[in-house]
Amino acid sequence: MVITDIDDKIIRRALEKSVSPTVLARMYEEEFKNDMLALKVLPPAVYLRVTENIPQIVAFIEGIIRNEHAYATKQGDVYFDIGSIGDRYGKLMGAGDATGEPGDREKRDSRDFALWKASKPQEPSWESPWGKGRPGWHIECSTIASSVFGSQLDIHSGGIDLAFPHHENEIAQCEAYHQCGQWGNYFLHSGHLHLKGSAEKMSKSLNNYITIKDFLESYSANEFRMFCLLTKYRSAIDYSDASLNEARSSLATITAFTHDAQAYMRGQLQCPAVEEGALWERLAETKANVVRALADDFDTPRVVNAIMSLVYHGNRHLQPITKPDRSPRSPAVFGAFLAYIREVFEVLGGAHSVDSSGTLENVVEQLARFRSDVRAFALSVQDTPPGEPTHASPSPCSEKLPLLKACDTLRKDLASMGVHIRVSVSLATLTDTLSDQSKVWTFTS
Repeated sequence: MVITDIDDKIIRRALEKSVSPTVLARMYEEEFKNDMLALKVLPPAVYLRVTENIPQIVAFIEGIIRNEHAYATKQGDVYFDIGSIGDRYGKLMGAGDATGEPGDREKRDSRDFALWKASKPQEPSWESPWGKGRPGWHIECSTIASSVFGSQLDIHSGGIDLAFPHHENEIAQCEAYHQCGQWGNYFLHSGHLHLKGSAEKMSKSLNNYITIKDFLESYSANEFRMFCLLTKYRSAIDYSDASLNEARSSLATITAFTHDAQAYMRGQLQCPAVEEGALWERLAETKANVVRALADDFDTPRVVNAIMSLVYHGNRHLQPITKPDRSPRSPAVFGAFLAYIREVFEVLGGAHSVDSSGTLENVVEQLARFRSDVRAFALSVQDTPPGEPTHASPSPCSEKLPLLKACDTLRKDLASMGVHIRVSVSLATLTDTLSDQSKVWTFTS
């Protein structure tokens, strides 16, 4: 991931706050990383700061000049020569006649854009063949992308506001440097996030935004993921409590189905006979629908609808009954349902992990069962040999007392982690009840 730690906006903001651009950029960088961590976004393989890649950027600009697609001015600026590539400029957005960024009088074409900006007072600068200065906005991405991926990209993504001029200029720079006819094969442009009822995107500059920290006080990271998945990536998203509650409800439905299906698979939920053949057909149909939706420009709302339909049909077969009817059970098909749901959401960014919660629940359950068995053994009383006096109140033998102590220690240790085991003993039944905030499991030995 490229970290832009020097540009016009950073310089202006640093001057306003009377801090160095480096300090300001590092502060924003840490805020960004903390926000991504809070949203449970996996970090990139590497962070590449612009200021740490200046020699590579200078060399990239020199290559464009060498291929006769850029020129230096007397003031020490370097501009990309739009005229040198003819009608190929604007191939992405058809913006060949658009007005370019402002610049000095030595520009050959008003659309020519800066690759290198000559040093100005109170601005950071680096040495270059054209004098002291700093990189233009677009050149950093072309340079670092080329240094990592080479002369061609399969997929380039970004917000729709970056399509022009940023992505258009990236294409021009890379094709001029690599002397190729097509640098990027696919560009995926995402829509903006809007406050519901507003035509303007969320933006710090417009002061109409909600911080990640504030958002996470009301909603979870997974609810935000589902909120995004319910809208096509190319479309604008309206931010509102209603749309976020829809995402929350969808996740809750999937979670409830997961718990019920796992209970059924463990034999803890008794249901009427399951139409197993129909469920296998439904699963196959869902898989086909998901593939078609993803092949249609990553249509994630259709994917979520397909999964919710699968959950609905699964739930229809998980209606509890009070008395077992001895009908055949079908745990395998529900295991396949859960495995597929987990697989889909892992592909989509982990919006719902069946394994993480399910596996933890199973581990805790097995631990509680083991403790219950050990405790029952420790409390058992040996039969009195013939001829020996019988005690009125039999008690465990001394050799088993360490086992009871270990059981009590485990119970206290789990309590400190939010898992509570409540013990009750009656006649021939020993019951351990385990609860963790929202779930209660009862084990009888």
